[in-house]
Amino acid sequence: MNLPTLIETKHIFKHSPSVNVYYPIVTNLPHPHIEKKINSDIITLLNKMLIEQGFYTEGVQEITGYYEIKNNQRGILSILLILYSFSGGAHGLTVCKSLTFDVTTGKMYTLSDLFKPKSDYVKTLSFIINNKIKEWDVPLLGKFKEIRTDQDYYIADHCLVIYFQLYEITPYVYNFPFFPIIIKDIESIIPLNGPLEKMLYF
Repeated sequence: MNLPTLIETKHIFKHSPSVNVYYPIVTNLPHPHIEKKINSDIITLLNKMLIEQGFYTEGVQEITGYYEIKNNQRGILSILLILYSFSGGAHGLTVCKSLTFDVTTGKMYTLSDLFKPKSDYVKTLSFIINNKIKEWDVPLLGKFKEIRTDQDYYIADHCLVIYFQLYEITPYVYNFPFFPIIIKDIESIIPLNGPLEKMLYF
């Protein structure tokens, strides 16, 4: 399936507390069970984020959210969900989470799924990110060692983008640190017919 997947925007709206959240669902996939599975994964993650941001607790004053489609081609769909909540104080808190799917099978990929078995992808990606941190003079909260095995990521065209949450490695004022890694540069550790290999040549 090389055509883009059709995306429909859904809306959660409440007056008190103020909730205004937009999120995506996929539509018109050839197989309804795959469409249902992908949408269930999206809604499950969104609900988890809402819970963590205080949607069901007292004290939260505002929750806003939106999404970005980072990749929608070659049968690979990569989505970024962004939620902001405010409960008083100097500033609120924003959280980003992402999901990557093969829309022909419904498979949702973790970071480790993108690489060959037993490949030391953590070491390879961490080395590239550490060089970018030095090159871009990124301010850190402490010494950067390596990414988590399940580090947040999304796919965008010819790049794998690794990112970190607020306060995870940088001060709040730096916002979210995003590190695009050209897929061609890590070609040796990606498997044939995997999502990254599909994005290499088009």
